[in-house]
Amino acid sequence: MFREERGLLLASLTRRFGDLDLAEEVTSEAIEAALRHWPAEGVPARPGAWLLTTARRKAVDRLRRDRAYAARLAVLQADAERDDAVAPAADAAGAGELPDERLQLFFTCTHPALAAEDRTALTLRCLAGLTTPEVARAFLVPTATMAQRIVRAKKKIREARIPFRVPGPDELPERLPGVLQVVYSVFTEGYAASSGPRLQRLDLAEEAVRLARILHRLLPAERETAGLLALLLLVHARRDARTGPEGEPVLLEEQDRGRWDRAMIEEGRDLVVRALTGGPAGPYGVQAAIAALHDEAAGVESTDWAQIVALYDVLLALTPSPVVAVNRAVAVAMRDGPGAGLALLDALAGEPRLRAYPPYAVARGDLLTRLGREGEAAVAYREALEAAGTEPERAALRRKLGE
Repeated sequence: MFREERGLLLASLTRRFGDLDLAEEVTSEAIEAALRHWPAEGVPARPGAWLLTTARRKAVDRLRRDRAYAARLAVLQADAERDDAVAPAADAAGAGELPDERLQLFFTCTHPALAAEDRTALTLRCLAGLTTPEVARAFLVPTATMAQRIVRAKKKIREARIPFRVPGPDELPERLPGVLQVVYSVFTEGYAASSGPRLQRLDLAEEAVRLARILHRLLPAERETAGLLALLLLVHARRDARTGPEGEPVLLEEQDRGRWDRAMIEEGRDLVVRALTGGPAGPYGVQAAIAALHDEAAGVESTDWAQIVALYDVLLALTPSPVVAVNRAVAVAMRDGPGAGLALLDALAGEPRLRAYPPYAVARGDLLTRLGREGEAAVAYREALEAAGTEPERAALRRKLGE
C-alpha cells in the first residue's frame, strides 16, 4: 500500500504546498503514523485517503510552527499567481489538464532550468518512488554521485523558485523527452529489479505501462509516445515466462513462448507501425521494432538477427550508449557467431559504466562458454555475481559457475 500510494501522496502534496522537501517529509510522517495506528485500529476502508489527510494535517501544523516554511510558501504562492496571470488561457482554449497528478509533476520536474540528467534523477527518486541506488543503477553511476545530483536538483528548484505547475500546451513537446525517459526508467526497474528478493517488480512495470497509456492518449500525434508504449507492451508481454517456479530467471531462448501475452503483443505491433510512420524513427520506436522482431519469431533460431543488428545500428546512432553497444554485440554473436560478438564486447572493456552492469559480464561469460573457454567464462560469471543485485540473479549465476 505504501509503495503504491507514495507517488500519489507526493504529487498531491507538492501541488498543494509547492514544496517538494516538505511533501517528502510529511509523506514519511504519515506512513510512520499508519505503521503505529493501523496494527491496533485496523486498516481504514480508504487507506490512501487516510494517508493524504494525515499528511496534509502534518504539513499545515509544520507551516504554522515554522515561519521559514511559511515565508517560502508565500513566495511560491506569489510565483504561482504571477504565472497564472501571464500564462495564455490554455485551459479556456480547450487544453484540459493532464489526467494524473504524478504525470503533472513529471512534466513539472523536467523544467528546462534543471540539467537534463538532474531532471530525470529527481523525478525518478521523488515522484516515481525509486530509491537512490535504483536511480543510480538506471544511470550506471555510483550511489553517492546520484545522491549529490538529486540534492543539487532540489536546491536549484528552491533557489530558482521554479513553480510547481502544469506546463502549457506549447511547452509539452519540449518537456516530453524527459517524461518519456522517466516512464522508461520506471519500467526498467520493474522489468529487472536492481535489488531485492525478486527478479521483476511487476507493480512498477504495470505502473509504467499505465502512465505510458495516459501519455499516448494525451499526445496521440507524438510518435515517440506510441513508440514507448509499444516497447513496454512488447517486453511486458513476456513477464509470465521470464521466471521459473522458484523465481529464477529464464533466458529468452528458454522461455515458453506460449505463455507470452498475445493480445499485448498485437497491440504493441500496431503501435510500432504508428511509431515508425511519418518521418525518421525515434529511439523508443526503434527499440519497439527490435522487441517486435523477438516477439514475432517462433524461436531464437528463426529470429531475424540481421534485421535486429541493423536496427541496433540505427539505435546506436540515435542514442550512443554502452548498454546499446552490449545489446548490439549479443545480436552480432547470434548472427555471425560467438567470436564476432566477443570481439565487440572486449572492445567495451574499458567503459567504466559497464563495471556495475551485470548483463555485460553475463554476455561475455555466455560467449566464452560457447567458445569452449570455460576458465575465462568462470571469471566473467564471478564478476557478474559480484555486481548482481537480486537473489534470483545471484542464484542463477552460482548455478552457472557450478556448471
